[in-house]
Amino acid sequence: MHFPALTLALLTCAGTSVAAANTTKPYSTWMASSFLSKGQKINNHYVASVIHEGIQKAATAQKDSKLLAYASDAVSSLVTPNGTLIGWRPTFYTLDDIRIGNNILYFWNSEGRKEKKYEIAAKGLREQLNRWPRTPKGGFFHRDPIYKNQMWLDGIYMADTFYATYVSYFEPTNTTAWNDIALQFDLIEEHCRNKTSNLLQHGYSEDKKAVWANPVTGASPHVWDRAVGWYFVALVEVLEVYPSNLPGHARLLEYLTTLADGVKKAQDASGGWWLVMDEPYPGMKGNYIESSATAMFTYAYLKGIRLGLLDQSYTATASKAWDLMIDDFVQHEKNGTLSWTGTVEVGSLAGNASYDYYVGVKKAINDGKGAGPFMYAATEVELAQAL
Repeated sequence: MHFPALTLALLTCAGTSVAAANTTKPYSTWMASSFLSKGQKINNHYVASVIHEGIQKAATAQKDSKLLAYASDAVSSLVTPNGTLIGWRPTFYTLDDIRIGNNILYFWNSEGRKEKKYEIAAKGLREQLNRWPRTPKGGFFHRDPIYKNQMWLDGIYMADTFYATYVSYFEPTNTTAWNDIALQFDLIEEHCRNKTSNLLQHGYSEDKKAVWANPVTGASPHVWDRAVGWYFVALVEVLEVYPSNLPGHARLLEYLTTLADGVKKAQDASGGWWLVMDEPYPGMKGNYIESSATAMFTYAYLKGIRLGLLDQSYTATASKAWDLMIDDFVQHEKNGTLSWTGTVEVGSLAGNASYDYYVGVKKAINDGKGAGPFMYAATEVELAQAL
């Protein structure tokens, strides 16, 4: 695999030259340590969970014991000795709060499956899913009661990757649970998939009561890049653990390969992807190439290829995106650290979900929703280069 941006003798970003010696650093751990040097809040919010997962992936790939210990300690500090997850409310239903379960399960598994407090905390999240408010067809509300009867692509990433991983560890023969996991994707596909572009709208309202809901499908009007990124990653990560002998596996794989095709066709000549991806908005005034989704797509392609879920031909798509990220979104600071730029702060279906809404949201520097996925992507690049 060839990723030419990694082998440049000299990088020049934002007018700051970086010595050739610095380019030998792996970008995964370089970004991870840089991010920590800027100050890090430790809590159970999904953004912190994504950052800690990025650090964990980078540290594991590069055998960086110091960074791995940081991530492990950060996650451990959120779970009391009796298994209480600090900050978690068992009767507050927002799928974002489930994401921390992935961090808990990772360290429970990688550190010998002996930490009982992790088992208790993860079981609490799993049991909360059993109680979760659902749409009439069985989909998890994105948040109750604010987004009642709504499913968002974001929520699939937040909850169903944990759900699948938990079931794979503790309930591997629970066919009902595996079918339920597949159902969450089925409902999104039924309502949000554009069969012409192979992309997906941000979410849908099953009762069609949301102001933005399509009167036929219930779908929101636009394809928001980061929502598609979360969903792309979720498909790869769920398929990594989903039993191949169950019918849901074939459906999920079809969803993945169809989306991979759509995302490739939507890639800009620059190598990145537009914030609002549906036609005719790419290139329109106010729209821009956004960094968090570009990182997520790169990661999903490369991990999908590594797992044998996606065709090797997508390597070129990921390589082009990687070069763009290194050239345009990785900012080299004079103190030798990296910053991450170009990430939109938020995208929500709380309002009218209009084009003007999406492009009107500010971009942020060193936003964990972009820097974390960049660490994910960098880890896959480095794993590929090591082959």
